[in-house]
Amino acid sequence: MNHNTVINIGAQKFDTLRERNSFYIDKTGFIREWWEYGSDITLITRPRRFGKTLNMSTVECFFSNQYAGRSDLFEGLSIWEEEKYRKLQGTYPVLFLSFASVKTGEIDEIKKYVKHIITNIYSEYRDIMQSDVFNDNDRKAFASVNVKMDDVTAYTAINTLCIYLKKYYGKDVIILLDEYDTPMQESWLAGSWDMAVSFFRKFFNSTFKTNKHILRGIITGITRISKESIFSDLNNLKVVTTTSEKYAAYFGFTEEETFHALDELGLGDEKQGVKKWYNGFTFGTHTDIYNPWSIASFIESGGKYETYWADTSSNGLVNSLIQKGNAAIKETMEELIQGKSFAARIDEQIVFDQLDNTNAVWSLLLATGYLKTAELKYIGERKEKQYTLALTNLEVNIMFENMVKTWFGGNTEMVYNNFIRALLIDDVESMNEFMNDIALHTFSNFDIAKSASSQDAPERFYHGFVLGLMVELTGRFKITSNRESGFGRYDIMLTPVDREHDRAYIIEFKVHKHTKEKNLEETLANAHAQIEEKRYESALIQDGFAPEQIRKYGFAFRGKECLIG
Repeated sequence: MNHNTVINIGAQKFDTLRERNSFYIDKTGFIREWWEYGSDITLITRPRRFGKTLNMSTVECFFSNQYAGRSDLFEGLSIWEEEKYRKLQGTYPVLFLSFASVKTGEIDEIKKYVKHIITNIYSEYRDIMQSDVFNDNDRKAFASVNVKMDDVTAYTAINTLCIYLKKYYGKDVIILLDEYDTPMQESWLAGSWDMAVSFFRKFFNSTFKTNKHILRGIITGITRISKESIFSDLNNLKVVTTTSEKYAAYFGFTEEETFHALDELGLGDEKQGVKKWYNGFTFGTHTDIYNPWSIASFIESGGKYETYWADTSSNGLVNSLIQKGNAAIKETMEELIQGKSFAARIDEQIVFDQLDNTNAVWSLLLATGYLKTAELKYIGERKEKQYTLALTNLEVNIMFENMVKTWFGGNTEMVYNNFIRALLIDDVESMNEFMNDIALHTFSNFDIAKSASSQDAPERFYHGFVLGLMVELTGRFKITSNRESGFGRYDIMLTPVDREHDRAYIIEFKVHKHTKEKNLEETLANAHAQIEEKRYESALIQDGFAPEQIRKYGFAFRGKECLIG
């Protein structure tokens, strides 16, 4: 590696990188460790842009007989040090599929994409059907695999292709499936989850379970979807998640690798800045893992700090879950953005039907790389795992700050800032105008009834919504929620950092009860009555604030209507 090394951002084909002498950190040790471990089928989950696809391409180039004689790709790399592995190169039929392009949640479109992918795989082996080892029935069956094939043909097609390859090459097949969960996430967002599960469960069973001619398989993705969903028949599946020790150093760059690359490319003086911005991903006990996309982008830019990794995706699923989450999720996110951590029990099996569960959201954020594990404890008689979690690094922190600001649509940043401005200057009329406008155009995106698992769910929903608006004040105010003060628990308290220039705020939420209150004015009056009766200002008074430095607001809600005073 030298100053003239080509930085090929986003390149995912191993042979292309090697042929062009592009920036590459040797991860071929993964091949050795995976081969010697000997698992039939391995599922490896890692966040996006962590080298999953490149590693799969590396495995393909190493084992595939389509790359026989390509020793030039591996000379000088760690896998080429042992003769027994040099003899393995280019000796097996390998099928490499990727669902990365299936960016739709509509079940009919998902099936079309998958059928195109399978058809393209078949086209790569069309010539072998001319061999005398096949008869006319084989050729007819082979030709039936096309973009118009029925579903049964589609989910059995890879199994059938393995039969052909075994007959032709005399060897069982290595199957690589990249980004297996992309269509599953999309289907959940689109509401077609059950239909997608039905299709893919049959595909996985045929491809990886009942396939007599699969030698080994690797499946990669971001999340570990629960076995009951689509892997129910795969008893031979070895799962390697972000908390697993296995293969921990082979996805992403270690700190040693990152710092060496910076030195080699003339950016050695930036090590501490790079560490602050991009370090912190944790796989197993490896706590200093860096995102390859960010590091390569940083080097390619000549040392410019940006949110490279965070900007490479719409983060649709994560955004949706947090935006529609309850007040507890939003409160925790606000504390995370302030640099704090929290404890949670994590189940790394993502059950998409249970993503309205708070811990399931944290599990997903851990799997996707936005949270890191700071500490692990075993709780109770059952020794359940409890992780202390924090935002991964500065890049992720900035991403979530920006995400909150964009929750409220198109031109909302202006409205959003005006709402905060109106609050700070006690412009109640403008606060009401802006809040009602936001509620009218935004609350339709929140399915209140869906998450209403308790009587106070609507109030918690509005609480979480407004708490999200307050995040912009982080740094200027200490924002706390649901804390004890006086004789009860206030909803939101804003404590200013600069007491000479800012006042403190107490905010109480009330949802209109039509059986007890005639109108929103009565609901608002009850909110203020609760503030006074429970003496919520006690904590502020004890902290040295004079009564005239404290502003008390009630927020009364009825559906999409809001009255603030």
